[in-house]
Amino acid sequence: MTHSPAATVLSLGQLLEQQSPAPPPCLVEPGLLPMQGILFVGGEPKVGKSLLVANLALSLAAGSGRLGFPIPAPRRVLVCQFELPLPQFVSRLTTMRRVMGTAADQNLFVDTRGVPSGDGHLLSAPPGLLHFLAAAQAAAAEVIVLDPLYSTHDQDENDTRAMAALCQSLLRLREASHAALIVVHHVRKSIGRYEIGSAFRGSSALHAVGDSYLLLTRPSPQFPTVELRFQFRYAAPQPPRLLELDPQTLWFSPAGSPTVPVPTLARRKVERTDITEALTTLGEKAHYNQLRQQIMILTECSKRTAQLAITEACQQGWIVPGDGHYHLPG
Repeated sequence: MTHSPAATVLSLGQLLEQQSPAPPPCLVEPGLLPMQGILFVGGEPKVGKSLLVANLALSLAAGSGRLGFPIPAPRRVLVCQFELPLPQFVSRLTTMRRVMGTAADQNLFVDTRGVPSGDGHLLSAPPGLLHFLAAAQAAAAEVIVLDPLYSTHDQDENDTRAMAALCQSLLRLREASHAALIVVHHVRKSIGRYEIGSAFRGSSALHAVGDSYLLLTRPSPQFPTVELRFQFRYAAPQPPRLLELDPQTLWFSPAGSPTVPVPTLARRKVERTDITEALTTLGEKAHYNQLRQQIMILTECSKRTAQLAITEACQQGWIVPGDGHYHLPG
């Protein structure tokens, strides 16, 4: 029997009778991982992304808020990691497990197939997508960890269309498995102080699918402390947090106060020398978006400020537009 279109078109009153007006609780609060959401975790190499995500996976499996993020209930977690050989990854989990005992043992699952190779293990190819889905179904996973994303595909991350297709694969995995995704991804080489979601490689495509973004930075190389910065699609903004790594247990924990305000940096006007330096860095010729982004990185200004600076530079003759590019005069 097929339903008529009217059966799926509801008045506000009918909708409120069927659906709770309160949003469903997140798997990780406050708003870090929504139910069936997608969380991207990024940072520079060796900053501790994989350690933090392993901590988060164990915490979710145990229903523990050790990291300072409330986790309302234990969840079944499937970890698909390609950074370490399996024996080394097991050793890492064993070290972390000593802190919490057996609390996560029945809910944490590991895909042991090893590093992907060939289309059969690539998320961007149908056989690979089926493999990930089969693993999720075998674990009855409520959360799937992919660490790192670049090991699950063979696409050009500088190609927006290719990254958009990869993101569609992530969405298909989420929809078919009914699980939330935690995706470890790397960032661009040069990022501004206030960048978060836009710092990720292929960010224009990722913004279409991500629900939350977590960026790790190291404030000082002398200390095992990382700063977490957040960007949420649906949840309220959160201030940055500092976490400190215990090298003996491999666990992060809040460093001092769980919320650490970031001092506001004094903003300055974008000068002619800044624009010249930006163009020189880009090879003395650049598209508008490239130039704007480089100015934002160099001066840590907003997008609007960079746009105004480019307009003024053109009016003053400091740079010359032409044929879709900007270059220095002469």
